[in-house]
Amino acid sequence: MKTKWSQKLSSFILCMALTVAMALSVTGCNGKTNQGASSPAGSETGAQTEDHVLGEGSTSFTFTVTDQEGTETEFEIHTDQETVGDALTELELIAGEESDYGLYVKTVNGVTLDYDADGAYWAFYVNGEYAQTGVDATTITEGDAYSFKAEK
Repeated sequence: MKTKWSQKLSSFILCMALTVAMALSVTGCNGKTNQGASSPAGSETGAQTEDHVLGEGSTSFTFTVTDQEGTETEFEIHTDQETVGDALTELELIAGEESDYGLYVKTVNGVTLDYDADGAYWAFYVNGEYAQTGVDATTITEGDAYSFKAEK
């Protein structure tokens, strides 16, 4: 009888250890969901890692960044802003200079391109088509996909 009690106790302890191990693998030791490390937009590494849902608001859209190596990073943006430029600027995903034609985007997701130095620039696309308006003049349409691609 003592052996059965010992076996049951061992089984219970093993089940509890497995449950704790599974919980830690899902949430990580810090209690946050373990989706990989994330660096803030505009960090020194220049690229977002795994935390790709950004912002708060009633409108959402997909935003994709394609860097010079062709690596794509996709974000789900939530905002109450009216234009794509305002939403992305608020989240510090884009930065640039104001010009006579609107915002000239020089930095996207922490990566700066310099047209004057090497002819590289950020091209803005809406639903896979080259945008007809600048990012700061493009009204957000729910369900549309917006992207910046590094081009030369």
